[in-house]
Amino acid sequence: MLQVDVRELRHGPVTTAGELAPADPLFEGLEVPLEGPLTVGGTLERAGQGGFFWHGRFEGRVRSVCRRCLTEFVQPVEQSVEVMFSADEDLQDDPSVYPLTEPLAHVDVRPAVREEFVLAVEAFPLCRPDCRGLCPKCGADLNLGVCECGTPAV
Repeated sequence: MLQVDVRELRHGPVTTAGELAPADPLFEGLEVPLEGPLTVGGTLERAGQGGFFWHGRFEGRVRSVCRRCLTEFVQPVEQSVEVMFSADEDLQDDPSVYPLTEPLAHVDVRPAVREEFVLAVEAFPLCRPDCRGLCPKCGADLNLGVCECGTPAV
């Protein structure tokens, strides 16, 4: 349940949990290919008048291409998230606050998950920290050994 009815928050913090499939409409338009579901969990609590604070975490795996050797690989993505949601009009332009609209019936943490997920994915991934890349002359994968063209390793 990643959408919380605000009436449930009258009794204190509410646990949020769910799995988002790779084909979930939330990920439409993103160039981040999920490899399996994204698992999301956390706690939503009131934070003042019309405000809510979500302490969350998500984890999943994405298919990536190494920026040095162009090898396709799967990398884990894990992130802790702490975000604010508010219906306060004075905070609507604050980029660190996710806006809510009145009348306030529920808080949906999925928009925050989408944005934080994209920010957590490595923009220039490496298949491994010591990746040697490709030979600039013949294009051989230098992780497999010295290439035949004899270009010295960098």
